[in-house]
Amino acid sequence: MTLEADLVDVLDGETQTRMRSDLQSALKRRPAQEARLAGAVRALCPLSASLRGEMVAALDVMVRRGSFERPLYAATTRALAETAAPGTSELLARALLVEDAGGLSTLSAACFSRDTCLAEPLARAAISRHAHIAFGAEVARLCRGESNGAAVTSIAPKIKESHRIALCLELLVPLVRAAPLPAAIAPALAVLRDAERHLGRWLVLAEIATRAGDVACRNEAHERAQSGPESARSAWSLVAWALDPAAVSPGVRPTVELVARLSDRPSADKDPTFLFRFAGARAPTAKPMLESLAKSALLGDECAVRSMLHLCRDYGEERCRAQLLAIARAPRKDALRALALAALYDVGERERALALLGELSRSRHLSALAWCALVAARERGLFDGAVVTEAHYRRIQLGWVE
Repeated sequence: MTLEADLVDVLDGETQTRMRSDLQSALKRRPAQEARLAGAVRALCPLSASLRGEMVAALDVMVRRGSFERPLYAATTRALAETAAPGTSELLARALLVEDAGGLSTLSAACFSRDTCLAEPLARAAISRHAHIAFGAEVARLCRGESNGAAVTSIAPKIKESHRIALCLELLVPLVRAAPLPAAIAPALAVLRDAERHLGRWLVLAEIATRAGDVACRNEAHERAQSGPESARSAWSLVAWALDPAAVSPGVRPTVELVARLSDRPSADKDPTFLFRFAGARAPTAKPMLESLAKSALLGDECAVRSMLHLCRDYGEERCRAQLLAIARAPRKDALRALALAALYDVGERERALALLGELSRSRHLSALAWCALVAARERGLFDGAVVTEAHYRRIQLGWVE
C-alpha cells in the first residue's frame, strides 16, 4: 500500500457502517462466520483509517477479555501491527504480559512491530517454560534485532510436533511474505525441518531460511528430487523450483494430491495454492490442471474462477474473459461474482469490472464488499500489482488470517 492510503479512505459510508456494526456485534456474540469477518478486516485494514480505529477499539476489548484464540483477534492484532496503527503497541505489550504471552497470534504480531515498549515483555516471554512460546518470542526478538539467534537454536529441539505445526501455521507462514529474517534463524529452522514430515510445512521453513541466506535447504531439495524415493521425486522437484527463483520450471504435471502436499495447510484441505503459484510463473505443465478446474467445481467454484484468471492472463486463453464476465453478471452468489469482478480487473477488463462495481458494492455479503473495496483502491492507485493475490484470496474468500 502507498502512503496515500493513509490519507484517503477507500471504504464508502455504507461499507464503513457495515464493518463497524459487524465488529461491534462480534464482540457481543461470537458469529458463526467470524473467520470471514476476520479475513475481511485483515485485508481492508491498510485501506481505511476509520476501520483501523474500530479495530483498535475491538482489540482493546479482546485483550481485556483474554480472547486470544479467536480468529478476529489474530486478524486484528497482525493487521494493526503491520500498519503501525496508533495504540496497537501498548495493547500488544499488555497481551504479552499474560500467561502464554497472549498466544502465538500475539507473538506473530510482535514480529511486525518495531516499538520499543515490546522489548521487555518479549524478553520475559522468551524465558517461558513452554518451549513453543519461548521459541515464538525469540523469533519476534530476532525480527526486531533484539536477539543473536543463539537462544532460538537451543529451543528448537524441544518443540513438540503439535506445537511445531501451530508455529508453522500461526507464526512462520506470515513471515514468508515479510522482510527476510536475519541469517541467525537458519540453524533453528534446520532443526524444525529435520523433524517435519509434511512437505508443505517443510517448504515454509525452507523458504524463510533461503530468504535469510541459507542455501542448504535448496541443495537438499535438489538432491532429494534426483536421488530420493521415486514416488516423491516429482514433489521434491517442485520444492526445489520454489526455492530457486532462477530455475526453469520442472516438467512435472500437477495433480490435486500433489499440490495439496505442497500447501502449508493440512493435506485434507486440498488447498491448491501451489498450483496458482506454478501458474503465475507460466509453467506449461500447470495448464492442463487449470483447464480441468475451470470446467468443474472439483475444488469449488472459487478455484474455477482463479483458474480462468490464470488461463486468460498467463496463458492467453481469451475465452475465459467471457466466462469471467458471465459469472460477474450472474444474479446470485455475490461473493463469487465479486471475485470474478476482481479477476476481470486483473485481466485488463477494467471498464467492464468498474461498471459492475456499484451494484456489488451494495451487497450484503462481506466478501463481496471486501473485493469491491480492493478493486476501488487499485483503481485509485493505492497499491500496485494484482487485486486477486494469494494473500487477498486466502483472507477474503477463505477466512485464513495468517
